[in-house]
Amino acid sequence: MSRKEKIDLFLSKWVSRKLIVFFIASAGLFSGSLESNDWVIVATAYISLQGVTDIVERLYNTKK
Repeated sequence: MSRKEKIDLFLSKWVSRKLIVFFIASAGLFSGSLESNDWVIVATAYISLQGVTDIVERLYNTKK
């Protein structure tokens, strides 16, 4: 198993990639390297994607 695969396995167990992007964007916002308008776009995308993921997961589980 390559190093990248090990890191991906570790991260997938603990934190979703979408959440990692959200945290990185938040860090960029607070460090001043990301403007608030851009952060709002990232945050909205995270919330939207996570909501859709949850809905699809619930629908999939009810069909089993």
